[in-house]
Amino acid sequence: MSEDLAWSAEDDVTNEAGEQDAPAETETKGKTDWKGELRGIAWLVLAVLGFHSFIAKPFYIPSESMLPGLLVGDQLVVSKYAYGWSFVSPTIPNPVAIFRGLVLHQNVESWGFQLPHMNGRLFGSLPKRGDVVIVTPPGRNTDYIKRVIGLPGDRLQVIDGTVMINGVAIKRSAIHYVDIPDYGGVPTPDEFNLHKVTCDPGDYGADALQTGRDGKHFCHLPMVTETLPDGRTFETVDEGYSDGDNYGPVTVPADHVFLMGDNRDRSADSRFPIPAPSNGLGGPVPWEYIGGRAEFITFSKSGNGSWNPLTIGQWFRGGRAGTSLRPAGGK
Repeated sequence: MSEDLAWSAEDDVTNEAGEQDAPAETETKGKTDWKGELRGIAWLVLAVLGFHSFIAKPFYIPSESMLPGLLVGDQLVVSKYAYGWSFVSPTIPNPVAIFRGLVLHQNVESWGFQLPHMNGRLFGSLPKRGDVVIVTPPGRNTDYIKRVIGLPGDRLQVIDGTVMINGVAIKRSAIHYVDIPDYGGVPTPDEFNLHKVTCDPGDYGADALQTGRDGKHFCHLPMVTETLPDGRTFETVDEGYSDGDNYGPVTVPADHVFLMGDNRDRSADSRFPIPAPSNGLGGPVPWEYIGGRAEFITFSKSGNGSWNPLTIGQWFRGGRAGTSLRPAGGK
């Protein structure tokens, strides 16, 4: 509660004896304008939600489907305006879901409401091939992050792990190994406050999780550099045969895109059906389900350390902040 002091204005008034009167000091206690305070909070909340809905919002990486470019724990910025706006653009919090997730630690699909489906986009434009985008699977209310591989009219097929676009194979480099430092072997919280071990040798093989001389874990993974028809390049993980290594062919319909994860053998994407246990995207995705474009990483949680402030230096991975998520090369 605020407290104001009101002073008398009779500074130069004298009494009959010619003596100057002392200023009369009065104290008034102001009352809090609760309606005004609540109105200000409401406008602030609306401004934040409006910014998240139409300009940009933060996004957290809970899975390994976009290795090596995105690690579990990366925090990034997604631009909402890059392709125009659709029914999945608005950010509308669901208090019940937030309570269940934060307080009850229940597995909830989303902490927000989703508007009813509407076709098309306002001021819409298609993503470019190679863009990393946020997408909501049709019929679901959760966000995935994938890379755009196929555009409308493309005839797309995967043969023995090689992506074919209009009958031409995407250029692939020879397999080479990349070490992802400070990654794996530690419990990392995901979006549901559960824990899982990243770079699990049971998934990636006995040689994947290694320990350096400094005692820190790193992930030793086989990579292939892919080059799209327009010259944009990026790294993908190739562990050998997986269920998604042969797919199609399919022709991408108008106003649809075909999406794939960079961790090709561990990504639920357009190659897989939507229902569990696949939890994929069910083929080419209508463009109105694209929520935005991933721009850059702001910081990255390592999963190390504890609530002890002395361990704060272990909380974050170095060298991740400011990393662009645009593919190299191309136009």
